[in-house]
Amino acid sequence: MQVDLKGKIVVVTGGSKGIGKGIASVFAMQGAHVVVAGRSLDAANKTAEELKDKGYTSSAISVDVEKYESVEKMASEVAEQFGAIDILCSNAGIFPSVKLEDMTTDNWDQVLNINTRGTMFAVKACLPYLKQSQNARIVITSSITGPITGYAGWTHYAASKAAQLGFMRSAALELAPYNITINAVMPGNIETESLEGLGDEYLKKMAQTIPFGRLGKVEDIAYAALFLSSKEAGYITGQTIVIDGGQTLPEDSDAF
Repeated sequence: MQVDLKGKIVVVTGGSKGIGKGIASVFAMQGAHVVVAGRSLDAANKTAEELKDKGYTSSAISVDVEKYESVEKMASEVAEQFGAIDILCSNAGIFPSVKLEDMTTDNWDQVLNINTRGTMFAVKACLPYLKQSQNARIVITSSITGPITGYAGWTHYAASKAAQLGFMRSAALELAPYNITINAVMPGNIETESLEGLGDEYLKKMAQTIPFGRLGKVEDIAYAALFLSSKEAGYITGQTIVIDGGQTLPEDSDAF
């Protein structure tokens, strides 16, 4: 898929690893200047340097999406340095496993603060600059878990991902007058460093639930985000794309 993003300034939160790194790489390949935003500046710099070593343009910035002051500072520094923010990929998120009977308010708040409130913070902080851009785009990384499926141990994560979509749909109405679209990608099980940490048994079990018989790649998500960020997708807003290899389709496990 070829999308001309030359001259576009793209901010990817949580861009130093996993799906965020995949998004950063694919957008950089299309000519954008990608700002890799992450809690760890060292990790963000490492990803940005890897992209530059491949001949792409990229830079890094630190951000803590739990704190609005940090997100606001990030947005203002990016706009001041590069003159614009054209595309925001709100991707930062966590998914620690905690059973409901063991859930604490701290467990709950941390996930909702990073995944949901962090999305709102990123959109709000970047909005003044997105308004000044032509064909501005926002893409949220949600999940099939919560909006469509459930998984034991992820009640807080599922709630955060479903909440992102409710936020997105109402935000779409507010942003439309400024010609800003906001959409979401909904990954299934994707091969990332974090997912590998759940163990081989989990990965094997998940692969068995997918009609393609394998987990997805970060590029599968990145190219969907790229389409939603394209000029051609300018009449799409408040919508979702499920990228799960057909995982949510079967009515029973014997269907494939």
